[in-house]
Amino acid sequence: MVWLPGAYQTAQDFLAAGFAEAARRRQAVLDLVFVDMEFASLGDRAALRLLRADIVQPARAAGVAIWLGGISLGGLVALDYAASYPGEIDGLCLLAPYLGNRILITEIARAPGLEAWQPGELAETCEERRIWRYIKSRGTDSRPLYLGFGRHDRFSAAHELLAATLPADSVDVIDGGHEWPTWVRLWENFLDSRFI
Repeated sequence: MVWLPGAYQTAQDFLAAGFAEAARRRQAVLDLVFVDMEFASLGDRAALRLLRADIVQPARAAGVAIWLGGISLGGLVALDYAASYPGEIDGLCLLAPYLGNRILITEIARAPGLEAWQPGELAETCEERRIWRYIKSRGTDSRPLYLGFGRHDRFSAAHELLAATLPADSVDVIDGGHEWPTWVRLWENFLDSRFI
């Protein structure tokens, strides 16, 4: 599982928060990779290309199953990867993902809902619209997508739109906000539901 951090976060933050230790305590058969990302390069998709060339493709060539995990902005990157390179990952674990600006989320909610919403031509050049087009088309995609978020997260309106497209056992909502203590509990819940 490759973890992508949020804005102004690093791979070291996952270690400091206890992500690796939580997997180790559970003896989860899971290799974790925590990635530092240069978010200044998202607009030109360089981060996706580097992630693919340096991590995903070599792992797949070695026969390793790959999950992408993302927190906040890292969740957007994980979804954008899944949308951009279909079939290259085996699952997504998204904790409080950033899913787009309030204008876009309101547009989707007023459509009414994702089924009626149309991403428009901008979906090719706008990662936020591209990921929602991908979410909208996931109906035939059997790869798992796990979503966890805190009830008081500032992005919870967007999370609820995504949650409505997923099976109930793929969504975990707990008390908390957009912060590490909430994400750690969600990660532990994910491990307990998938690896114990």
